[in-house]
Amino acid sequence: MTLRYEDTKPVSTDKSMKTVTASRVRMNELVMPNDTNPLGNLMGGRLLHLMDICSAISAQRHCNRNVVTVSVDSVEFKQAIRLGEVVVIEGEITRAFKTSMEVAIQVWAENLRTGTRRLCTTSFYTFVAVDADGNPVPVPQIIAESEFEKKRYEQAAERREIRLQISKTVSN
Repeated sequence: MTLRYEDTKPVSTDKSMKTVTASRVRMNELVMPNDTNPLGNLMGGRLLHLMDICSAISAQRHCNRNVVTVSVDSVEFKQAIRLGEVVVIEGEITRAFKTSMEVAIQVWAENLRTGTRRLCTTSFYTFVAVDADGNPVPVPQIIAESEFEKKRYEQAAERREIRLQISKTVSN
């Protein structure tokens, strides 16, 4: 067993199963002038870039492999993130399938002057673990511990079915 400094629970050394906590990632980025549009708000493309990085780190942390982005569920920019605010992006695995993983992403804007945070968007990313030749490889399963993690674990199967149906419809 190993302990990570931000966790109070031991991380399992069982390579076939990992906890949600073991995949957790939190990224912080200060919104600078080059990141903004003419209104002084973080550009959507820049935010999507940061979200993809955060979710990829979470997926790689889970499977200890290279990963590729397969899909991104709808992203709705509910609130603008302004110049000078900190973008806080949190990601964690909700469920692992055979070679794919779903990563939940939450994006917050933090105002350092007032100390307030507000939720700006959420999304789910899907990644596939790959070997050196780019072929899919199996990933460890998830151990959902809390009631929230267990509920999201079950919902991930429903979201996956919807994604597969959409993919099938689009490819026909």
